[in-house]
Amino acid sequence: MEFSVSVAPAGDAAQQEMDEVQTNIIIIMAVWRKLAAPLLLCALLLLQTINVHARPANMSAVKEKSPPTKDENEILPPDHLNGVKMEMDGHLNKDFHQEVFLGKEIEEFEEDSEPRRNRKKLIEIFTKVDYNKDKSVSAKEMQRWIMVKTEEHFQEAMVENKNSFRAVDPDGDGHVTWDEYRVKFLASKGFNEKEMAEKIKNNEDLKLDEETQEVLESLKDRWFQADTPPADQLLNEQEFLSFLHPEHSRGMLKYMVKEIVRDLDQDGDKKLTLSEFISLPVGTVENQQAQDIDDDWVRERKKEFEEVIDANRDGIVTMEELEEYMDPMNEHNALNEARQMIAVADENQNHSLELDEILKYSEYFTGSKLMDYARNVHEEF
Repeated sequence: MEFSVSVAPAGDAAQQEMDEVQTNIIIIMAVWRKLAAPLLLCALLLLQTINVHARPANMSAVKEKSPPTKDENEILPPDHLNGVKMEMDGHLNKDFHQEVFLGKEIEEFEEDSEPRRNRKKLIEIFTKVDYNKDKSVSAKEMQRWIMVKTEEHFQEAMVENKNSFRAVDPDGDGHVTWDEYRVKFLASKGFNEKEMAEKIKNNEDLKLDEETQEVLESLKDRWFQADTPPADQLLNEQEFLSFLHPEHSRGMLKYMVKEIVRDLDQDGDKKLTLSEFISLPVGTVENQQAQDIDDDWVRERKKEFEEVIDANRDGIVTMEELEEYMDPMNEHNALNEARQMIAVADENQNHSLELDEILKYSEYFTGSKLMDYARNVHEEF
């Protein structure tokens, strides 16, 4: 780019001033030339990056998935077990009825997803649950459906377990020792894997923080519980599944129940009274909102204790009763759950569910509220 400056004849002072202006312009242009090329290059690179990662207009509804990474979630027992009525910490599973109604399709129902799409999906589910095609769902049909959906969660856990087992069994010999698992666990927590492996091999102090040490001790206890007789201190793929998902093994289910009772049992008799079961979680009530949460906690747990868990209605829950309650493949529990789910939405009190009732109570069944649920129901059905 060229600039020329014409200067009319003038006095010395005017000429000097015009020379200074011309000099400044030349300096500015030199600086601009030096900066322009890098700035232009940055702009081109930015545009290229945007184009590479831009989503096509017709793919706006498709979610981008990042490739799976081997992190601690792959090798640690999950905090939440789908299709199991109680969490490991003794809390009731708030999403249980949604999990056993939707199975692996639960992720398709999101709060911000399109209501019409969710309604159509829910109608499709209704037609599948309605096994005899009489346009209503009985308790037996709902029980059958719950068992099918629970099995879906089981199958999903088994598939995930294969990947998790490969992560801790890199040599592929089909067995994992506690020390091998411990190294992988510590590596997932940010410790140097080679350094930890060497220290464990030489029986050296690992110098772990208190929290990590506590987690490790809890995992070790769980690890040896999953080691089925004859105990060889090695876990195969099936045993590792029980380690991650105790609901897949009767022995590990017993262990899970023991842990829950131990945490809730205040007098050490290895049974639970109503007062022990509804004891408020650790913490103090500081405001009305917290008080409401605590009131809900007590109300829900009291109802579950008296109406479901305490099978013989003697006011005491034994480990055996809690184990039956926790068993996701217990058909009697599935029937009770089916009846409870129907009772929630059974407005005409005929002990079965019609399509309009399920659509009206969609938030209970799917966690997603449908707006104008009744509109065009018959046309869509």
